Amino acid sequence: MDTADLTEEPSDPPGAPTGPTDLACVLYTSGSTGLPTGALVEHRNLLSAYRGWREVYGLSPADRILQTSSLEFDVFTADWVRALGSGATLVVAPRNLTLDRTADLAGLPALVAAEGITVLELNARLARRLAAHLARSGEPRTGEPLTGTPLPGVRLLTVGAEKWYLDEQLGLQRLLGDGTRVLNVYGLAEAGVDSAYFDAQGTAATGDGERVSLIGRPFPGTRVYVVGPRRPPRPPRPAGALAFGGGGPGRAAPHPAPATPPPAARAGGDPDGRVLLTGDIGRLRDDGVLEFLGRAAHVVGPVPFARKAAVVSRVAAAARAEGRLRAHPAVREAVVVELELRPGRRSLVGYAVTAPDADGADGWSLSQYLAAQLPGGDAPEAVVPVPELPRTRAGKLDRAALPLPAPPKHTAAGSAKAGSRTGKGGGGKAGGGRSGTSDLPGCLVLGCVVFFSLMAWVSTNVFFPGATQLGAVPDAYHFWFELLYLCENLAFGAGVAFLFFGFPAVLRQGRSYRLSLLTYLSVVWLLASWWPQDNLYRLTDATDWPRETAMVFTFNVPLMAAALVVLIFLIRRPAARR
Repeated sequence: MDTADLTEEPSDPPGAPTGPTDLACVLYTSGSTGLPTGALVEHRNLLSAYRGWREVYGLSPADRILQTSSLEFDVFTADWVRALGSGATLVVAPRNLTLDRTADLAGLPALVAAEGITVLELNARLARRLAAHLARSGEPRTGEPLTGTPLPGVRLLTVGAEKWYLDEQLGLQRLLGDGTRVLNVYGLAEAGVDSAYFDAQGTAATGDGERVSLIGRPFPGTRVYVVGPRRPPRPPRPAGALAFGGGGPGRAAPHPAPATPPPAARAGGDPDGRVLLTGDIGRLRDDGVLEFLGRAAHVVGPVPFARKAAVVSRVAAAARAEGRLRAHPAVREAVVVELELRPGRRSLVGYAVTAPDADGADGWSLSQYLAAQLPGGDAPEAVVPVPELPRTRAGKLDRAALPLPAPPKHTAAGSAKAGSRTGKGGGGKAGGGRSGTSDLPGCLVLGCVVFFSLMAWVSTNVFFPGATQLGAVPDAYHFWFELLYLCENLAFGAGVAFLFFGFPAVLRQGRSYRLSLLTYLSVVWLLASWWPQDNLYRLTDATDWPRETAMVFTFNVPLMAAALVVLIFLIRRPAARR
């Protein structure tokens, strides 16, 4: 369109049959607490989020924003809203730094310089990689700033999507210099992406930097509450469940059941009456800065809101242990999660990425270190050294893929390679995984399968006389029916063996105890029921409708239900993650 044509167009905003509370978009979460879900975001939510970004980030038409994520993540939407609202330029990176694990960050400074980038957002994993690259590429001496500007022109770098510790933020701030603001940003897709931020500029290094993650203060137009059990939102309390109010929260919350009704929200001081419980636990420090402790769903899974008081203490214990583990000189990266290592009993387990050939970097030594640092039984039951922490497509920690520690009896007490604490008897080898088999010898399990298969074969004519007679079957089909009978007997033997030995293997997958028990019984039924079922069918007249009906509801319907239980087990995220 020519300039002359543009001048003839109306200059007034086009009419649109939409209002502030109409749906603007659906933002899908990254799936860190389960399967990705769609967050219903209204026009007023996006407008409130943009106003907060504009004020805190100082956005203007002169800015050039680098897009490092892909369109499936909420950060992509946040970037184009920031650019579109301010008139800034959105520059799409030639490689997807979030999904492309092979992307080399060494080319990022050159890309920033070539494109004149002024605003940049990274997830915590990319920020750690960037800091490591900058530290390797020219830091003269520890404690001194780099010469020159590592990211020329970048005035603002924001980091989010995962817990980012204060020492990491201050370290990156020092590497980039005073010309770049480094923010730790916290939020959820359901609340307009970003809700709170902490600015590292002007913050002095502290002795507890490796143990705390500061998310600072709410963005303008957003309210952050620390909520206690069965209490309406109120001005922040010392510690509790984090909740958002103001213009950010959309229509749906990730935990709708315990959400406070609008009247209580208004009574708590939120004029919009819409409060979103995040599923996270935080603490208000004496200086008024909000500290992020951890995600309740990562520790105990979904729980009634009435139990949040117990959740707070358990999340805080995991946060303390994780901070202490990170402070170990041999540890480069760490995480502490709560897992159900034994039926009905949940325990803390630590995972550490250690420096190569570092002293005291084995699981037993790290466990002893934490036991000394955290008296009173708060130390993790085991510490598992890993070469790297598993990641999801969004670059976040994949807690479901963390390996389980081997049982303590697998390693002699006091072994230098043990991962479990020996204070309660016996050390455990650090390592192992969800693919591990039963502690019983494989020959015993195989022997059980063979024995009960033979028992089924011998007992067929006792319990179902004539069921395997092939007199009326053409000779050409004898082999196939005999093979069928053999398979039925083997399935019965496998089912009985699984009944004896299979439950620990199901529990190791990390799902809830109830679902694990139902799945265990379902697998037993799926395997063992074919032998009696087919024998009874072969002995039943086709027109014996009462017996046919009884068998259908005795065998076929439970088989369908068992298959459905197994399906739910397969698609349900492990309890350590949600």
